[in-house]
Amino acid sequence: MKPFLDKDFLLESETARKLYHESAAGMPIIDYHCHLSPKQIAEDYQFTDITEAWLGGDHYKWRAMRANGIDESYMTGDKSSKEKFLAWARTVPYTMRNPLYHWTHLELQRYFGITTLLNENTADEIYEKATALLQTPAYSVKNLLRKMGVKTVCTTDDPTDDLSYHQQLKDDGFEIAVLPAFRPDKAMTTENPEAFVSFVELLEKVTGSSIQTYQQYTAQLKSRHDFFHSMGCSVSDHGLEQIYAEDFSTGEIEIVFNELRAGKAVSDEQRRKFKSALLLAFAEWDHEKGWVQQYHLGALRNNNTRLLQQMGADVGCDSIGDFKQAVALSKFLRTLDDRGKLTKTILYNLNPADNEIFATMAGNFNDGATVGKIQFGAAWWFLDQKTGMISQMNALSNMGLLSRFVGMLTDSRSFLSYPRHEYFRRILCNLFGHEVENGELPYEELDWISQVVKDICFNNAARYFGWSHLLKDK
Repeated sequence: MKPFLDKDFLLESETARKLYHESAAGMPIIDYHCHLSPKQIAEDYQFTDITEAWLGGDHYKWRAMRANGIDESYMTGDKSSKEKFLAWARTVPYTMRNPLYHWTHLELQRYFGITTLLNENTADEIYEKATALLQTPAYSVKNLLRKMGVKTVCTTDDPTDDLSYHQQLKDDGFEIAVLPAFRPDKAMTTENPEAFVSFVELLEKVTGSSIQTYQQYTAQLKSRHDFFHSMGCSVSDHGLEQIYAEDFSTGEIEIVFNELRAGKAVSDEQRRKFKSALLLAFAEWDHEKGWVQQYHLGALRNNNTRLLQQMGADVGCDSIGDFKQAVALSKFLRTLDDRGKLTKTILYNLNPADNEIFATMAGNFNDGATVGKIQFGAAWWFLDQKTGMISQMNALSNMGLLSRFVGMLTDSRSFLSYPRHEYFRRILCNLFGHEVENGELPYEELDWISQVVKDICFNNAARYFGWSHLLKDK
């Protein structure tokens, strides 16, 4: 019987163990999409306790606690930090076979050296030890990043953000690059005219310009895109149910903007056309600057109206959607390709039933000039677990080139989430190791397979995003 979470965790063969320990484990990390706070990094924030670091904003844990019958006050309410941690500890044994069980104990081991299993009986001891460590200088936010070998972080930033904390980090000479990513989702909030008006008013304030027409609107969004570029941004990101690729005329879009600007509701067709126009504009700006554009597709958000009204978005009430993806995605990419304005693109899929759609769609628009130009992105959100990662990599392997994959990211709000990269790497090595030992891949090519593993873990992303200076001798 294998011990739990030992050094060979998830590595089921000698070849897998060799690949992981000799090739994957020592590779640094590029986190090209996350939701970490640049403010906390710039200020080198020190967490007060393990509850703040672990449960603050972590809707994965909140969902599990609700399912375990834990009252909301222990997640987003007014219970003390210790009470919230104890409630999570009571929940952990019930998360077996959920990735949270693995992540929880990986994080305890990798950051705090704690190998004790977390449960109601061990909670006090673990709380005290982890909290004491977090209050030492070695566990400041910057040192947590250093501890995990992180080399680059791309945060997720609204177009109206002043990026002052990114500038502060640059001025301070922080050796880990913390770069902004342009996330204009709020610019397309057509379902809520009031929110749209608020966004336009904020954009006016930030740019010092009056915005009364669609042309003025896109001009000021473009000015923010330019500003982000001047701040080192080379990545955009969009969180959408699906791509929008409706036919539209300039006159139609002007009418929709005028209605929204006046705080009036518009039809579903008008919303789709407006979003289609903006998505094309954003994509063309990305191409002009040589950015990488990312599309996170397929989430059905804010399902629970009661919790949305009480606490807002991103509290654990989202799920996998069953949107039709292929036709609009094909039309969108084709339109950009026909115009010669299709930049590097990463497509993330949230519905596993669509994996092969995304994998084959990416292959349609590679141009032979850029390695892996269109990527089928890493297993995302509900799929960044063992089964989901394997399914994504199998689809990519069968339909494209896994060897050119840019690998894992955290997509997390937690500074303690970097063992997810290790989790991914162990699964990756186990896949290759199994097929080598099963005679499906040649053992004689193990040196080459080792290089492919290194590339997927780090090198491919460094090259793809234009950060080859990070490669050195890797």
